Amino acid sequence: MSSAITTPRAQRAESTMRWLFGIYFVAVGILHFVVPEGLPTFMAWMYELSDPLHAIAGTAEILGGLGLLLPPLVGLSPRLTSAAASGLSLVMFSAAAWHVSRGEWVQIVGNLVVAGVMAYVAVKGWRRQVGSPSSNTTLDESRLTPR
Repeated sequence: MSSAITTPRAQRAESTMRWLFGIYFVAVGILHFVVPEGLPTFMAWMYELSDPLHAIAGTAEILGGLGLLLPPLVGLSPRLTSAAASGLSLVMFSAAAWHVSRGEWVQIVGNLVVAGVMAYVAVKGWRRQVGSPSSNTTLDESRLTPR
C-alpha cells in the first residue's frame, strides 16, 4: 500500500497538529512582545534576545500561527496554511541556529522537531493543492481487492 493514501484518521491527525501548533505559535509569538518575569529555565533565553529579534520572531510566529488556524475556519485558500507552515519551518530552523551559537542543545532539538513537523504540514498541503498523485487521496478499498 502506498504511503500517499490519506485516511480519515491521518487527516484528523494533521488537522489536530495544525490546531495545536497554530495555538502554540500565536501564544509564543505574543510572549515575544510581553516577556513576563519568571519564565521556566528552558525559556530563559527569551530574556537575552534583542528587541528587534523579539519583534521579528514574535510577528512571524503570530502570523504563522494565524495562517495555520484561519484558512479552514473562514474559508481562506489552503495555500495560506502551506505558506504559513513553510514560513514557520524557516523560523524554527533560524531559532535552532541562534541556539547553536549559545550551545543550548535542548532548545535546538525542540526547534528542529517543530521545524520538521511544519515542513511536513507544508509539503502535505502543497501536494494536495497541485493535485499530484501523492496528494490527499482517500482510501478506496475496492481498488485493493484482486480482480
